Amino acid sequence: MRKQIRQQIRYVTASDGTRLAWASAGEGPVMVKAANWLSHLEYEWESPLWKHWLHFLAGNFRFIRYDERGCGLSEWSDTLLDADRSVADLEAVLEAAQPEGKVTLLGISQGGVACIGYAIKHPERVERMILYGAYARGAYLRGSAASRATYKAVIDLARAAWGFDNPTFRQVFTSPFIPQGTPEQIQWFNDLCRKSAKGEIVARLLESRARVDVEALLPQVRIPTLIIHGRNDAVIPVGEGRLLASRIPGAEIVELDSCNHILLESEPAWARFQDAVLHFMHPGRGGSEVFAALSEREREVLALMGEGRSNADIAERLAISEKTVRNHASNIFDKLGVWSRTQAIVFARDRGFRLGRTPR
Repeated sequence: MRKQIRQQIRYVTASDGTRLAWASAGEGPVMVKAANWLSHLEYEWESPLWKHWLHFLAGNFRFIRYDERGCGLSEWSDTLLDADRSVADLEAVLEAAQPEGKVTLLGISQGGVACIGYAIKHPERVERMILYGAYARGAYLRGSAASRATYKAVIDLARAAWGFDNPTFRQVFTSPFIPQGTPEQIQWFNDLCRKSAKGEIVARLLESRARVDVEALLPQVRIPTLIIHGRNDAVIPVGEGRLLASRIPGAEIVELDSCNHILLESEPAWARFQDAVLHFMHPGRGGSEVFAALSEREREVLALMGEGRSNADIAERLAISEKTVRNHASNIFDKLGVWSRTQAIVFARDRGFRLGRTPR
């Protein structure tokens, strides 16, 4: 049973006079999540889509988040939100929250832009940064001409049809976020769309996101950074996560075996996400949940890898075919978010997995 965590919601006035709603929950090291798409501080708390995120983060940290201007409990302002304004809003929330010491920034999707800008502007206030499903280049600066035209069409439809009672349009928009979502989760996301913003604001937000370009700023980041990205994310391609990792000095990247932009509690990638966050925040912690996702046979194969055995040796030891060993190894890599045998061994060793101790 999850422990009860209470959140407190307050308001702060941004530098241009817009009212921003922000919330704090939990105890421990401070983690601040920059606003991401279509949030609602109250509605998310018990949702079937976000509640496992909130309970994990507030259960391990003092977790601070806020609704973007134009969304949720924040003022439904039509002010255009560009990269500079998103950084200024994050500054306002942090000034109101008054955290002690340095903070960890969490940037999910377009929230990464605000985190990157804040980390460059205020490196003395930031301990670490985690970017999940994030990007440096908006939709108009990546992909094909056809994909850009499709994005533009979605903006036009949002402006015209967002508030319609028929959810068909909104479902076309939301389905790429959770292609493996249950009917309940998809319905909840469709409802969130109407409750968190109106069509004109949605269109303006989409337009501003499409024009974002902070790629040139990435080499200026000077804090430890963890990039986490779904390998088959249909909303933000994994190439954008790899771009962040290649341009931010010293950044670590973990690629998850997932096609969901919003990780679901039921998928193994969620356990891997939690492990990566805990290990990044507290080296030496994490690992038990992600290793629990391995089958008994996969654990045996991983342990034998730790002994330095080849696929042929493992096959003989376990009385299975080499092809089966390769399949198990591929599953292990996917669940651990690594690419190679060497990475899997290092990952397991660093997290206390008992390598090289299979039954004789």
